This record gives sequence, C-alpha cells and structure tokens, in this order.
Amino acid sequence: MTEPAIRASGLGKRYGDVQALDDLELTVEQGEFFGLLGPNGAGKTTFINTLVGLVHKDQGTAEVFGFDVEDDYREARDRIGVAPQEFNVDRFFPIIEVLEHKAGYHGIGRAEARERAEDALKTVGIWDKRDTRFDWLSGGMKRRFVLARALVSDPDLLILDEPTAGVDVQLRHDLWDIINRMNDAGTTILLTTHYIEEAERLCDRVAIMDDGRKVEVATPDDLMARGTDTIVLDLAELPRTAPRLDVEGITDVELTDEGLAVTAMGGSQTAPAIMRELEAQGHTVTSLDIRRASLEEVFVDMTRDDREYAEVSA
Repeated sequence: MTEPAIRASGLGKRYGDVQALDDLELTVEQGEFFGLLGPNGAGKTTFINTLVGLVHKDQGTAEVFGFDVEDDYREARDRIGVAPQEFNVDRFFPIIEVLEHKAGYHGIGRAEARERAEDALKTVGIWDKRDTRFDWLSGGMKRRFVLARALVSDPDLLILDEPTAGVDVQLRHDLWDIINRMNDAGTTILLTTHYIEEAERLCDRVAIMDDGRKVEVATPDDLMARGTDTIVLDLAELPRTAPRLDVEGITDVELTDEGLAVTAMGGSQTAPAIMRELEAQGHTVTSLDIRRASLEEVFVDMTRDDREYAEVSA
C-alpha cells in the first residue's frame, strides 16, 4: 500500500492561550495538488512549520511519505522543498551559489549540486541572473528564486506558502505554469494561498482550516456545489411582488432590475422545479441564467459558520 505524501493525526500545538492546531486530521495523497485555505490565524503556517521541523508539536503525529517528521526528521525533510512567503535568503553570494549550498545541505555532491542549481534557475526563468546577488533581484525575480531554491533538492513534496503574493498577473500565471509542470511530473504540491481563484484553478482538493481545525476537505467543484447559486429568470410579465415558491433548497426570492432572482442550493438541480412551479402559477419564463457560487463565497460561508458555531458552543 502506498504511503500518503502527508498524514496528520490528532495534531495539536498551543502557543500560550492560542490553540494553533487543534486535533488536526489531514491526509494528502502522493501526486495530489492540494490546497490549504483559511483566514489569518487558521493554523496553516503552523502546520507547514511542523512538517518541516521548525515547530515541535504538542500532541499527535505528522508523517511525510511514511516518515515521522520528528523521529525520522532527516528522511522526511530531504523529501520536502519549501518556498516560504518570507525571503529568508543568504544575501552575500550569487544566487547560483546559494542554490549549490542548499543542495549540499541535502547531501548532494558538488558537481551534481551545480547541475541542479543550473536546472532550477532555468526552470524558473532567471538563468541569466545566476551571478546576481539576491538583494539585486526585482520582486518578481525574488519570487522565482525562492521557488528555484525549493526545487534544487528535487523534492517529492513541494510546499508553497503564498507563492504568488504581491506579484503581477503575468508572473502569477508564469508561476502557475511552472508549478503545474512539476505536479504533472509527479511532484506532490501543498499550496497555501489567499487567492481563492488560485486554489480553484490549480488544486485537485482543498482543505478549509479555521482555528487550527479542519472544517472541510473536498474538490473545488464539490465545495462550490454546496454553495448557494443565484438563478435569474426573465418572465414575460413581471409580477408586482415576488411569487412564493414551494421548492426545496430555495433560500430567497426577490424581484430585481434583471428579473426574478432566486437564491438556492444547487442551482442546476433546482432550476427545473422552479420553472415548473412558476408555470403552474401562470408565469411564462422567457430566459434563465444560473450564476454559480464561487469558491470564495463558499469559503467565507464555511469559516463564518464555523466561527458562529464555536461562539455558540462557548
């Protein structure tokens, strides 16, 4: 049986009065492109830092490809490449030498380290800056270099913490292409991001975290299907007041400048019943438009509901 790329069970970490990780259960399969979503303070960075050995857990277990991140630290760490959000980079050497040093840290010989450094810089598109120091790079090139540093050890698991924060649209798409190629080649990706579109476009599955706990894990499509869609219907003759619709899943009906707007769970499944109900009441539907809930809207609803539940329970 193949070991998952990441397995966390009962994982807990407290900083004073703050429970950063609260009995976290999470599994990421090998080869997945997996997203971690959550508001600030949800526990995403603490979880990543636990995987790479920067934080010692208080309870539970965390494994990378079957290796315990504390008991088997070296075996686990050598399988991980990390592109952190912060620029914690040696600024006194040309960037190609920084990559060679990083490869050497993983036990890679000098000749191979040089080759891997060259390949990583070419992969991220800054080979021509190989003799430049980090501080002399532009902001976008710094982001590319941080990714190159994560790639130089040829990791089985690539952890990306807000990899496109603060970059322009073109660079964001360039980085997406690079990351997708890595995933297509078999590298497992763990992505944290505040750009919901990024998770929606890239990830096979996403986990929504809040207050150190896992709220939900699903594909982006499955999560969006749980959201409330807006069905806008154009009627041949608009009534003075919104009709009463006895259809399961409807949460709101109102008249707007665009027509009759019906908010409902699973708009594609609910729309036929809504049309039948309107026709039974004597209305003629001339057009229909279903506007699906975005992943961002589902994310906001889930984290808000989770916080409201926690406040009531307290």
